[in-house]
Amino acid sequence: MIETVTRPHREHFVRWAAQRPEVLVLSADLTSSCEADGFRDTYPERFFSLGMAEQNMMGFAAGLAREGFFPYIHTFAVFVTRRPFDQVAMAIAYPNLPVRLVGFLPGLTTPGGVTHQAIDDVGLMRLIPNMTVLEAGDATEVTSVLDVAQAVDGPVYIRQLRGEVPRLFPAEAPMQLGRCRKLADGDDLCVVSSGICTEEALRATSALRAKGLGVRHLHVSTLKPFDDPAVLEAVAGVRLGVITMENHSVIGGLGAAVAELMAEHAVGRRLLRLGLKDTYAHGAGKAYLLREYGLDAAALVRAAETLAQTPLGIEDADLAAVRLGTLSAAEKTEDL
Repeated sequence: MIETVTRPHREHFVRWAAQRPEVLVLSADLTSSCEADGFRDTYPERFFSLGMAEQNMMGFAAGLAREGFFPYIHTFAVFVTRRPFDQVAMAIAYPNLPVRLVGFLPGLTTPGGVTHQAIDDVGLMRLIPNMTVLEAGDATEVTSVLDVAQAVDGPVYIRQLRGEVPRLFPAEAPMQLGRCRKLADGDDLCVVSSGICTEEALRATSALRAKGLGVRHLHVSTLKPFDDPAVLEAVAGVRLGVITMENHSVIGGLGAAVAELMAEHAVGRRLLRLGLKDTYAHGAGKAYLLREYGLDAAALVRAAETLAQTPLGIEDADLAAVRLGTLSAAEKTEDL
């Protein structure tokens, strides 16, 4: 059975920062909600609470970065991208400063409704020159994303997960900058997923393979730069088409990045993008929202049936019966 890790960022971040005195944390009145309270309590002299003033926080972080520090801004994704967008672009990205923007509650991971659901953050951050965009998809990536971000010479935006987080990938297989994970191989269709959608995709791809459909499945954690040659090879090498699956609007995020890649390289395959369809979501639980807006395993099955042009006879009970294990390589998916 799949392991669930409670608050992996909180505990790991304290240990990770122990030998990095240049790492600082900036918070905007959401310290415990963004799992920075452990850092605050352990290193109070390296922690700054700046209140509900995100625009000011970006300028403050830029000044610290110019003095040789590595500020890690912790707040909700909407408040680190949409509200202070101009300050992020001009104070941080334009001078290419090593500020790390850690955004929690990405997409539909919160019941807080439109004010708290970051459904456009990837698009906004991909627009900004010099910005690297990362997204954690499980507990292993929640912790290993820190090493990836710290190695980047410039600003980084991280879509981070909090609370109870599944471990889909083994701890000894950390996230790598610009490299996707190949979770399954097949010649019929390609699924490219990111973030929390990968867990849903795994349930569907297991059921699809049981019906004889060859599914190639990639998990993407680097959304910018988007130049991993393995993605181009995967989307160009399947017979029926490509499906992207993301916890974000279909405009500007993973689906847009894959569409751009396919167009630029003249990959003549059909592309179906699963994500929010140019709409806001309402407040509700995550499982309900994923189903309501077509981001769950059942939605992926329907998209696969569209590409295959045939019903596959997969019911909700079939998807619910899938028991996920931790994946280390593509060949392990046969054990699901």
